[in-house]
Amino acid sequence: MDATLQAMTDLLLLASFLETADAGGITAAAKRLFVTQPALSRRLQQLERELGVTLLERRATGVALTAEGRLVAREARELVERYELMRQNATALANLEQGVVRIGGGATAVAFVLPEAIARFQQERSGVVFQVKEAGSREVERDVAAERLELGVVTLPIEPALAGELEVTPLRTDRIVLMAADAHPFARRKRVAVGKLDGEDIVGFEAPSAIRSLIDGALREAGVRVNVVMELRSIPAILRMVETTGRLAFVSRLGVEGARGVRPVALTGLSIARKLAIVQQRGRPLSPAATAFKAELLRSRRKA
Repeated sequence: MDATLQAMTDLLLLASFLETADAGGITAAAKRLFVTQPALSRRLQQLERELGVTLLERRATGVALTAEGRLVAREARELVERYELMRQNATALANLEQGVVRIGGGATAVAFVLPEAIARFQQERSGVVFQVKEAGSREVERDVAAERLELGVVTLPIEPALAGELEVTPLRTDRIVLMAADAHPFARRKRVAVGKLDGEDIVGFEAPSAIRSLIDGALREAGVRVNVVMELRSIPAILRMVETTGRLAFVSRLGVEGARGVRPVALTGLSIARKLAIVQQRGRPLSPAATAFKAELLRSRRKA
């Protein structure tokens, strides 16, 4: 007999035995189980044969547990209760009543892409817990490939060495804009030629993050050299430095809405954009919760 089928049969026999012990008789237990008395008797006899012991003493007034029966009843009750709990938890997981989503992303994704999507998701699925890791795209990709995370939101292109291990789903285009303090001369101009940035002091993202590499590459192609005088991880921290120090910074447009004391500068001769994508391990099914959240992120893409 198949091992799974055997286990299910054993659980049925144990549950039938427990019902008989609780009811104090085969007739009463058969009614509770919605089976005939002979069918229940056969189950009890089969269990006794498999265990090689007598579990019940048949009496005129019903049944009584033997010493072996009392021991088996204690163990069986724990097994049946654990199985029922497992079944309930598996059903709850499939129905998104509970579950864990392990997801990672860079500072921009964690601060400006994931929060609204998570809030919408948990309005109807409050039992799902999110474990969110903030890290650079390359680290997130490695964590997904190693199954430390199920999902990641990263900047394309992914690390070439992981191309065969990760499944990539495009998410959205993220425009990169130049930000200046309100008092900066550039902030008062309608447009600024990219060449004017030559020699300017810049507050940059940490190197060698994916977004920093993208910005540095675009400036090199434009023939512009800037002085990165400070490196920070988060957009709010960068914008605060721009406001207080009067330096410039390139940041994601996603993070500048509502920012005070700073404003975007329209550049001519330079356009920077990056592609954000969702990555997961290739060939590995996502958990029900992660599958549903990925769908929520893709709905967010259509709204963006």
